[in-house]
Amino acid sequence: MIALADTRKIARVLCLGAHSDDIEIGCGGTILRLAAEARQRGAGLEVMWVVFSADATRQAEARRSADLFLTDARSKEVAVHSFRDGFFPSNSAQIKDIFEGFKGRFAPDLIFTHCREDLHQDHALLASLSWNTFRNHLILEYEVPKYDGDLGRPGTFVALDKATCQRKVTNLMECFATQAVKPWFDPETFWALLRLRGLECNAPDKYAEAFYCRKFVI
Repeated sequence: MIALADTRKIARVLCLGAHSDDIEIGCGGTILRLAAEARQRGAGLEVMWVVFSADATRQAEARRSADLFLTDARSKEVAVHSFRDGFFPSNSAQIKDIFEGFKGRFAPDLIFTHCREDLHQDHALLASLSWNTFRNHLILEYEVPKYDGDLGRPGTFVALDKATCQRKVTNLMECFATQAVKPWFDPETFWALLRLRGLECNAPDKYAEAFYCRKFVI
């Protein structure tokens, strides 16, 4: 088990999400914590936030949500694309071009992306391209609960206090009205996973987000 305890050297973060709520579900609490801690140190966090699939309505949701989750960031760049949901493998070359575009102008200390074992084809492609594009970076793969039942056994945890978790869940419910029709998209789902991962890492305040870390150099 790896504890991401010292976050003082993390100044630039790249967040990648296939759909407009993926980043927030997978690592929203961690982003809130990193940004708040950096601000308290007087350093500030620089964030590039990239969403690859969203129609006009969901683009508005994505941008509003990014603003809320990055309130404490020193600077942010938010990009929202409109690739067709469910068809990312058919557009892999175009998506790869986007990766290469921001690779040359943003050098992240930490990258958040989807898990490579995620059963959603869009998620899996982004995970693959993350590793293909950034070969010497710390990459944490986040989890998104879904009907497919593909949650695994992550070994990297970020402990969160209850107030941060509440901000995460409140922001999700306020920003993504289009997802309210989905039976799994509710506070109980998000709190349940936060509590379960908190139990697994013995988090001081009971809650945590969990990630898959394929390479970690000490």
